[in-house]
Amino acid sequence: MSSEAIDKIIKSYRPGIIRLYSRIRFSILRQSFLEEIGQYLPERGKILDMGCGFGLFSLYFASVGSQRELVGVDLDRERVDCARASAGKLGLSNVRYECGDALQWQGREAFDAIYLLDLVHHLPSDDVPDFLQKLSSLLRPGGVMIVKDVSDRPVYKRWFTWILDRIMVSRDPIHYWPVTELTGLIEGLGFQVNWHRMNDFLPFPHVLYVCRRIGPDESSGDSQRGS
Repeated sequence: MSSEAIDKIIKSYRPGIIRLYSRIRFSILRQSFLEEIGQYLPERGKILDMGCGFGLFSLYFASVGSQRELVGVDLDRERVDCARASAGKLGLSNVRYECGDALQWQGREAFDAIYLLDLVHHLPSDDVPDFLQKLSSLLRPGGVMIVKDVSDRPVYKRWFTWILDRIMVSRDPIHYWPVTELTGLIEGLGFQVNWHRMNDFLPFPHVLYVCRRIGPDESSGDSQRGS
């Protein structure tokens, strides 16, 4: 975790407990993972971070991409206020934050990219299809939707993740989607999905889904299957 941008972001939060949380979160989705995700984001254009929390990753992608315009949305007003304060301390004018429920938020602008980092498995599974459909309608032609989530396999990694999630979110719903099921759902919305596992020394079953809208003259073909 040697990135100067990451270190500055962590230090920008005033409460020590949030700095500790940020350091832990950046240890899980560390710089190499963020670079792996960031390669699929446009160097310029408007990008939506849905479920942005304290704004850690939108602040990172705004810091390393000055031509990007980031919009972060989160249900927790305290977290949104912290994100706004950190953006001000960091002098970032290319990121802004809104408070809103991911399932109810009504976006009124088009985006070149949308990303969801560890959000889908915290949503009620019955609401996910309509939620992803709504997000897909916000993408400009040629836009990309990036979903980083955790799968249900292997089992020992799923249980490790479940324990940590239960500590963090208590009784909130948790549903770890099988890769084939989530891939099929996103493909049904008109995307070509390439996915791969993100290997880690920590036992998290990370999976990255890179979802590109299929044009009217294109066929879906086969999704790329990771291992």
